[in-house]
Amino acid sequence: MPAKTLQKNPGRYQVGTFIKTNSPHVVEVLGTSALDFGVLDAEHAPLDRAGLDLMMMASRAGGLPLLVRIPDKNPATILSVLDMGAAGLLVPHVDSVADAEAVVAHAKFRGGQRGFSGSPRFAGYGTLGMKQALTAGDQAMIICQIEGPEAVAAAADIAAVPGVDGLFIGRADLALAMGIEDSKHPDVAAAADRSIAAALAAGKIAGVFTASIAERDAYAAKGVNWFVFGSDQSLMRQAADASAHPSP
Repeated sequence: MPAKTLQKNPGRYQVGTFIKTNSPHVVEVLGTSALDFGVLDAEHAPLDRAGLDLMMMASRAGGLPLLVRIPDKNPATILSVLDMGAAGLLVPHVDSVADAEAVVAHAKFRGGQRGFSGSPRFAGYGTLGMKQALTAGDQAMIICQIEGPEAVAAAADIAAVPGVDGLFIGRADLALAMGIEDSKHPDVAAAADRSIAAALAAGKIAGVFTASIAERDAYAAKGVNWFVFGSDQSLMRQAADASAHPSP
């Protein structure tokens, strides 16, 4: 299958899924699906550096762009993931403009502070000239997760930071930060809507996690253009349940 390309300004919404199983075969199989991308969940799943590297190799083989939800904002973590050839970063708990600017600085060569080597996968293992490699490396997408009231208040300013490609609203952590134990609570939904509006007003990606078609369609009607739909685990479990249960 031809390789898919992530769009920073998609004309239609794009749909991916979290990948939590440490298996390059999962990436390869999902590459045969209609999904636009995958997100390796290094924040909440046991994905080490070696596992991420193998799954990134499968990404190239299967033609499925992979972002990585990184476990922290450490410059070494950002450098390692991007050197492996990640299509982008999903960055948890970006609460301020300063947070966003620091992430962009560590992820970008030009105008940033990312350390350069021409030998990693992103640079074609030394086959790209330096200027070509710098350009390729700086194409990586940076999406900031909005997961607290402080981040919601600063969402418009975060979205306006040069180098930030979009906002992804983490409704579960947002609910907890608001002292609410329901990610679908009306107050959480209102805060998510404000963040979505901020991203769209800046001409950036507005992303959410959804677990159902109905929820996806409801958010698409609000202008959301980037969805992470379930995970490899939930998709497998749901398909297994649907196969095992008799039709009504």
